[in-house]
Amino acid sequence: MNRRNFIAGNTGMFLAGICTSGALSPALAANNGKPDWQEKPGIETGELEYGIDTLPNFCAHEHWGSIAAIGSAPDQNGYRADTTAGARPTRPVSIWDLIMDPYADSWMKLAKRDPNEAAIAAGYRSQREWWDKDPASALKKFSSLVHPLILTGVFQCTRRGIKYLYDTDIARFSTDDWLKADRLIQTRYSDIFSWYKSAMDKARFSALIRPVHPEFYVQRQTKSSAEEEAAFTNTVMRIDPLLDLWKAKNPRRDALSAMVGIEPADAASFREFIKRIFELAQQHHAVGIKQMEAYRRSFRFLERSDADVVFRGDLNPSEILAFQDWIMHECCKQAHERQWIHQVHVGTHNLGESNPLPLEELSKKYTKMKIVMIHCWPFIKEAGWLAKMRSNMYLDSNWLAVLNPAFLAEALQTWLGYVPAHKIMLSHDSTHIEMATGSSLFAREALSAALINQNKILDLPKEILKRTAADLLHNNAVRLYGIGKEVYL
Repeated sequence: MNRRNFIAGNTGMFLAGICTSGALSPALAANNGKPDWQEKPGIETGELEYGIDTLPNFCAHEHWGSIAAIGSAPDQNGYRADTTAGARPTRPVSIWDLIMDPYADSWMKLAKRDPNEAAIAAGYRSQREWWDKDPASALKKFSSLVHPLILTGVFQCTRRGIKYLYDTDIARFSTDDWLKADRLIQTRYSDIFSWYKSAMDKARFSALIRPVHPEFYVQRQTKSSAEEEAAFTNTVMRIDPLLDLWKAKNPRRDALSAMVGIEPADAASFREFIKRIFELAQQHHAVGIKQMEAYRRSFRFLERSDADVVFRGDLNPSEILAFQDWIMHECCKQAHERQWIHQVHVGTHNLGESNPLPLEELSKKYTKMKIVMIHCWPFIKEAGWLAKMRSNMYLDSNWLAVLNPAFLAEALQTWLGYVPAHKIMLSHDSTHIEMATGSSLFAREALSAALINQNKILDLPKEILKRTAADLLHNNAVRLYGIGKEVYL
């Protein structure tokens, strides 16, 4: 399963969970800037050790907005939020946009539990239409379909985020609870960027980085909406689309060529084309790059001479591989020169070829490019070894809670005590902020349990464990990306 079927500026500063965000929505302004649900400080996960419930959490890899209500960008093979700055919903956002997000929707289909098929069988065009016309029947059928998936990370992260942000528990499958959540979701997403800032404050999210396509830096819904999003959003640029520009007829290559003013056709023009793409991203304050080649090939990117590469045409598989190798090294050269971060999707799919060990060669060649291995399951030990042995390689556990919170606990148990703690980050990878909030709750609890376990074994001073917690949740990302300020208890 390809993740492309799942998905596709300056930051508000948080210190100890206090946000210095921009303009308030009318609803917040009417309440003196205080959300009606924000009555208690901290994260309501119970009493966690080492002040973990009071710490800010850095979101270094999010896909917020990758939902049906905001729409897709088929020409760019992704979601509109990843290609258009300031993208707002094209229709009212429903609870079903969150519940049937690209992750959960794909996994439900894999499990032969497609709610839309049931809705069509009942005489409706979709689950959302069935819900609009007969919510009780639609929810009853959905609850029976989703029952085998209730324990999965994706459902539980979304469920916990909705419960925390909207004070309603969808796991009870009460029609009244779902209707309440649906109304609140529609209202809050009607002013999407004000909602993001308010929810970030509630969840104690300190900063936001989103992977975006190159088109994001020139396409915008409106000037004002793009500026509103940029006020609290940072980006890394996806480079995997550049590895597909070899086809003889390629509308995307043509559009990117027009965007940067050069037609790539050979080594020299492709090299200049890539340079201009990177310059464009840098002008818009990108902090790095991201690739997800783990879905389709190995990380063994060989060095290729210009003469070894065919740059356009009907390429055979070996020629495609050579082209991709060449493009990857050119992108790494640009990241190396800029001392940028390179986020690499590791594992979770294409398991025969997504082992991260070949990335060691890139880390050795491009020493000023810091490689952040994201996800990592099931290659937890391999990724940990690379982070320990290579000074410019790091770990980020994002998406693990969405896959399975137990994978996150496994990663912490493996990495703590082996990998230097400044190399580990507990970020998130979600299609909407509600899922990210639930993921953060799981991460805080897993970190608390892991540090308690470490203390039972090592009997460390409490101050060391507090500092470690702050580093993993927030400070390490601040140092690596150069965004925000470090905090300590």
